[in-house]
Amino acid sequence: MASPFNMQELLPVDRDTLGDRAYRRLRELLMSGRLAPGERLSLRSAAEALGVSIMPVRAAVSRLVADHALEVTPSRAIRVPRTGVAQFRELTAIRIEVEGFAAERAASARSAADLEAMAVAEAGFRMESLATSPDLERAVQLNMDFHFALYRSSGMPMLVELIEQLWLRVGPIINLETRGKPDRLVTGGAYRRHAQALEAIHHGQGVAAREAIAADIRGAAEFIIARGDILTG
Repeated sequence: MASPFNMQELLPVDRDTLGDRAYRRLRELLMSGRLAPGERLSLRSAAEALGVSIMPVRAAVSRLVADHALEVTPSRAIRVPRTGVAQFRELTAIRIEVEGFAAERAASARSAADLEAMAVAEAGFRMESLATSPDLERAVQLNMDFHFALYRSSGMPMLVELIEQLWLRVGPIINLETRGKPDRLVTGGAYRRHAQALEAIHHGQGVAAREAIAADIRGAAEFIIARGDILTG
């Protein structure tokens, strides 16, 4: 199981547009898998860590509840939802289509700067995957960095926003999967599929890029479902 999130890892936000900034910070934590399914979120602790009053955090949390990224329990506690197997399968099927499409588009739309951003994240993730004692939190972040560098290179901002909404739901699950089985960084083969996707995009091979990202998503999902202790139902 993942260790409880340390609120000190939140950086203080500026005093302008506090609600929006708090929303983005909490959103980043969920997408990057820093908060685990079932984990409770204290409004007071989050407000203290962000350096704001409770009101902007409360507004941010309300937006995240509307996004289905957080939920309110009968006792009024705020927590990260647990996801059922059927729901996770549906999310996976959607991700394969949507993120695969973004990868295919990236193969024809990417710039030199996009390729560089992808290459930096891919190299960092590969290094952590093959390390004797990998930094798991860095690996999770680099995985997200690679995927979103790839998706942004599609040149379709609305598509990236849609993918971000999907990652709000799956980020916490990825957190448990990676931290619970760190050897998966090597045995799961994600770093190899990242390399395949990068190579395909570099050479403008859209179908191969789509297939590499689909295989990456599918492989992680199958492992999570087989584990039986991350999902409900």
